[in-house]
Parts: sequence; structure tokens; C-alpha cells
Amino acid sequence: MNNSINQADPKPLVIAGRHFKSRLITGTGKYPNIEALQQSIAMSGCEIVTVAVRRVQSNAQGHGGLMEAIDWSKIWMLPNTAGCATAAEAIRVAHLGRELAALAGQTDNNFVKLEVIPPGPHLLPDPIGTLEAAETLVNEGFAVLPYIHADPVLAQRLEQVGCVTVMPLASPIGSGQGLTNLENIRLIIEAAQVPVVVDAGIRMPSEAAQAMELGADALLINSAIALSVNPARMAQAMALATKAGRDALLAGAMPRRIQASASSPKTGLVGS
Repeated sequence: MNNSINQADPKPLVIAGRHFKSRLITGTGKYPNIEALQQSIAMSGCEIVTVAVRRVQSNAQGHGGLMEAIDWSKIWMLPNTAGCATAAEAIRVAHLGRELAALAGQTDNNFVKLEVIPPGPHLLPDPIGTLEAAETLVNEGFAVLPYIHADPVLAQRLEQVGCVTVMPLASPIGSGQGLTNLENIRLIIEAAQVPVVVDAGIRMPSEAAQAMELGADALLINSAIALSVNPARMAQAMALATKAGRDALLAGAMPRRIQASASSPKTGLVGS
């Protein structure tokens, strides 16, 4: 019997020429301890983990021993520019991130998750600074994965300058508000020729599945895992939901109907 769960994905996840089996990307922040981080990465089955370069460089609380805690021969590092308020800062930190990846043995790693977020309570990305930094970093040979508002026009511009993904936020980072930007994300997915990674705001596995059912290529989920009561179990739940959503998209949902439709045929009934 042909098991549909094992059927090959017709459109594998490829970012900057690298193939990934898992469509769930996780992070390293906000975990109660290193052990919880390690268990969560293992249970998530993820192949990409994002690391805040500035926090690692400063040995901030919760990041001590981080580089040694992860097996970088199995996990692809995605350095990020969290904490950068301007394009210039983000460009400088991206170069530090490339050095950090090289120290971890990934000398060919040019990936950077680009975040340009001005000071303020909302932690929303600066679209102008992001585009400016992206143009420079692409020209300097980086594979840029920009974190952005769910703005279809900005997503298209970033793709045009050479970004290898676009990463629209589902809702403000760390808020757990879920898919509040659903329709704009749908527009981005429909137009994009690069992978769309939904980032920030997802709280529950049901939301992860919904984003994948919509057509997202991957998800980046950190706070929902790290701040849960049982991070490892939540990581597993998010992994299962990500795969279920992708499988549902590939399977093709039944059409919606205004009226009910009987599950069984009316012909051949007993006594008819």
C-alpha cells in the first residue's frame, strides 16, 4: 500500500541552494536553561536554528554555553541581527554572524536573518532600514532572510534585490497573538518566487498548521516553544503541526459547500 505520509514533497524546501527536510526553524532565546533548549531542538527535528549574534557576543543571560550546547555539524546556524536599530548596525552584526558560523565549523555559511527594529515597545521591523541593509548585504555575498511586516509590496522589493526568503510576521514578536496578518501573508505567498517563512506571533500548533495549509514554505517558532510549560513537548507538537499543515496543503482540501452533502450514496440502500 502506498503510504501518502511517505510520498516525496513535490517542492522541497530549498534556501540559497541548500535543501532542508524540516520546515520548522527554531530559536535559542527565552529558554529556562540550556537543557530545555537542547531537548526542544531534538524534539522539534529542526535543521536550522537562529542565534542572536549580539547576545552571544555579550554572553547575555541564558546564552552562556550556547555555542557548545548545539551540535553545529547537524544544525545549520542562522545568525540574526536582533537588537540592531539601524541598517548600519545590522550590516556590521551580519559580518560578526558570519564569523560566528565559521567558528562553529560552517565556513561556507553566509546566511543571515536580517532584523532592523527601532527602539520601542512594539518591536516592529523598520521596512526602510531593512531594505537598505538587505541591498548592501546581498551585494556583499550574504544569503539574506529578512524579517518584515506582512507587506506584499516590501516582500516583492526584497525579493527583487536578491533576498533568498521573505519572513513576514504573523503578529508582533513574542506576543502569541497568532495569525493576525493572515490575508497579507496569503498575498505574499501567492506572489513570492522565494520561500516564505512565517515568523513571530504563533502561539499554538493549530496556528502553525494553518500557516502551512495557507502555503507557507516554513515557520520560525521560538517564544511559543521556549515559554511553554514543557518546551520539549511543545517543540514536538509544533513539528507535527508543521508537517500536518504541509501534508494537508499537498493533499488538497475538499471544496466548501453551502449545503450539507451526505457521506453515503442514496442508491442501493437496504429496503429501497
